[in-house]
Amino acid sequence: MIPNVIKEIIDLGDGRSISIETGKLAKQADGSVVVQMGNAMLLATVVSARTASPGIDFLPLTLDYREKFAAAGRFPGGFFKREARPSDGEILTMRLVDRVLRPLFPKDYHAETQVMIQLMSHDDDVMPDALAGLAASAALALSDIPFATLISEVRVARINGEFIINPSKAQLEESDIDMMIGASMDSIAMVEGEMKEISELEMIEAIKFAHEAIKVQIAAQERLQAAAGKKEVRTYEEERNDDAILAKVKELAYDKYFAIASEGSAKHERSEKFAAVKEEVKALFTEDELLENGDLISKYLSKVNKEAVRNVILDKGTRLDGRKTNEIRPIWCEVDYLPSTHGSSLFTRGETQALATVTLGTSREANIIDRPTEQGEERFYLHYNFPPFSTGEAKPLRGTSRREVGHGNLAQRALKNMIPAETPYTVRVVSEVLESNGSSSMATVCAGTLALMDAGIKMTRPVSGIAMGLISDDATGRWAVLSDILGDEDHLGDMDFKVTGTSEGITACQMDIKIEGLKYEIMEQALNQAREGRLHILGKLTEVLDTPREDVKRHAPKIIKVTIPGAFIGALIGPGGKVIQELQKASGTTIVINEVDEQGEVEILGTSPEGIQMVLNKIDSIIFKPQVGETYSVKVIKLLDFGAVVEYMDAPGNEVLLHVSELDWARTENVTDVVNMGDVFDVKYIGIDPKTRKEKVSRKALLPRPPRDENAPQRENRGPREGSDRGGRDNRGGGRDNRGRDDRNSRDRGPREERRNDGPREPRNEDNGGEPQES
Repeated sequence: MIPNVIKEIIDLGDGRSISIETGKLAKQADGSVVVQMGNAMLLATVVSARTASPGIDFLPLTLDYREKFAAAGRFPGGFFKREARPSDGEILTMRLVDRVLRPLFPKDYHAETQVMIQLMSHDDDVMPDALAGLAASAALALSDIPFATLISEVRVARINGEFIINPSKAQLEESDIDMMIGASMDSIAMVEGEMKEISELEMIEAIKFAHEAIKVQIAAQERLQAAAGKKEVRTYEEERNDDAILAKVKELAYDKYFAIASEGSAKHERSEKFAAVKEEVKALFTEDELLENGDLISKYLSKVNKEAVRNVILDKGTRLDGRKTNEIRPIWCEVDYLPSTHGSSLFTRGETQALATVTLGTSREANIIDRPTEQGEERFYLHYNFPPFSTGEAKPLRGTSRREVGHGNLAQRALKNMIPAETPYTVRVVSEVLESNGSSSMATVCAGTLALMDAGIKMTRPVSGIAMGLISDDATGRWAVLSDILGDEDHLGDMDFKVTGTSEGITACQMDIKIEGLKYEIMEQALNQAREGRLHILGKLTEVLDTPREDVKRHAPKIIKVTIPGAFIGALIGPGGKVIQELQKASGTTIVINEVDEQGEVEILGTSPEGIQMVLNKIDSIIFKPQVGETYSVKVIKLLDFGAVVEYMDAPGNEVLLHVSELDWARTENVTDVVNMGDVFDVKYIGIDPKTRKEKVSRKALLPRPPRDENAPQRENRGPREGSDRGGRDNRGGGRDNRGRDDRNSRDRGPREERRNDGPREPRNEDNGGEPQES
């Protein structure tokens, strides 16, 4: 049976388009679509159980995104040739989609739901993470699963002042903005990205531009939904409610919660008082009531608590810890806290604390990225750890969580553009969150800045960060933007908006909205209020350390980079790596060689200046190339019968033979008559001897040539040999008419035989007056 394929096209307005297709693949899923842009194709499916599991009071939603290596015509790396656990890049894409979708399911929908997105075909000019949100929403649009509204996500970049939707990777490298925006037709739901110190106004403009593109994509989903036949939303068992119990709980608990929230107390003290109220209210119900409606009573207590806390903020303008809406908690910082690290800092803001460390290394320590859609390496990266004791809890450790990956990525993006490209080190920052009541990712940014400057990394400018919150009331139209939110304010509030930046502008952001219809007026105030708080925190950081240290710490490795001609790479490595291994052992350094554009980029990492200098000297020796006619200082390191082996003083280990005939103008019988072991003197580099094909140097060439002795016996001027034709070659050989051999055989050959018996002639050296030369 031929499938009925339905397709919609989204025109991006610049010659590119996106297609959404359904009806061909994965038809047993509740909803499935194929989204294609260029040669990139994503399959998105959604399936939800028909009934909820007993005792579940939340939405068990799984959002999964995977990239298949076959999509890019590649094999998975390593020994296990199969896709396994998701990469950090895949996890970050999952989070981008999950944060937009999750709030849009009904609060009382508790059936297990799974959204799966997989990259089936890759295009180097298309970044698939920008299509994942569109694919997930389109799959939901074709299902009968209850869902508030359709959404989409796009990436926005700015190149030469012009905004562009869903740029290629090459275009993104030229951009000063890289933002992912998720939204419905009416409001923004999610923002995440990095920027190169842009203003708050520029950020708002980028969000508005992206929102217009999202509206076009949602309209295409609606057309696809209508063409496929919009399904009736499935019925499900709604949560049980009892208005009478709610009214009783509010009457018993609201005023008490309101009073506690108005006191301005610390987290643990406040939690204990809230817990006490909960127990007091429960005690006013009978055992039968608690047995029958205990779950409802607990749910309504949480609901009343949330209402009381929000109203304290809106009515009184004060918060749970007594602060005003725009007030920052007390901050204290310290650098160089850990004596053995290359850089360290401790940042504490209220009840949130982060300890950051910096480690410096060579390019060998770069973070290798190997995904179907991306290959390369990171020379600056940040890892974030969130142990359970930071919130006073005891939980099993299950490896790195998605939250840790996401928070670490945000802090890394906040700092990375402030690390100069010419930084010679690979830099790893690790943040250990020791306390958490508020944004630990923003504490990580602040601690990371101080640790980098403490390590001597020449940051362009220091970076700070702050988390903003929102409390709003649709019924009355009241709202309040909160600076430096607490954990409870994040949980009870309507927005979590993190902004990082320098004194010059924004470097990264992450925003999640929990309500529909966020006004741009509120977003603008949140950004302006965040700037004030960010600059306040920045001032606290620079009070402790305002500029990077002049040099790395004494025990930290120093790195020197040199470039050598590609032809000398093999000589520096040696056969089987012998030269470089012995050099590393002798110098106590780490040496890394990378071949770039037929040149050898050598990185020397070590703590000892002497060891680094030893390596530099060896490199100079290996690449040393004397110039013809130049004078060099040499040292005798070996004596031979026919000369001396000398070593260039400027290039230890670089040796050459000084022949006996080049020692002096006078005939030298014994080498030791002129030079001895350890003697240092100058020689002239002659070049390559055409006979021996070896380098030739001369000592005598730098000595004054002795005058010619007129009384010395002169060499006899012999005429042409008898019978020779050298005076004229008209007759080629007397006695050889008709090439006969009788005359030749009768010639007197006595003298020639005598010379042959004396042995071979020694070669003559023109510079030595014809004296014999040892070969």
